[in-house]
Amino acid sequence: MAMTDPLGDMLARIRNGQRANKASISSPASNLRMNVLEVLKREGYIRGYTKQDVRPGVSELTIELKYHEGKAVISTISRVSTPGRRVYSKIADLPRVANGLGITILSTPSGVMSDSEARTANVGGEVLCQVF
Repeated sequence: MAMTDPLGDMLARIRNGQRANKASISSPASNLRMNVLEVLKREGYIRGYTKQDVRPGVSELTIELKYHEGKAVISTISRVSTPGRRVYSKIADLPRVANGLGITILSTPSGVMSDSEARTANVGGEVLCQVF
């Protein structure tokens, strides 16, 4: 059976991995997932990720989770826009997460970026997820 929300699946894997204090987790690879992981890495929420070919045509991402003093860096990660309910936002209407301490990840015409990068570029788009 096909997966209906691949990004939501990856976010759930990250959430479950951090609750279980795992050092790293794995997830099927896609360009959208790698772009979201690149934003999380740039903002300091994960240590990094690597892409590995499992067999021809099938790739897997290994995501290294980040902890600070034994506590997970990501306390909340939630999907906003789902396949059944897309959420779009103008840059002026984009709310701040946890009073500016968290980030919102957007898919814009200029690529996948955090809310602060989108404000700098003055571009809105689809709200993918919120991280705090």
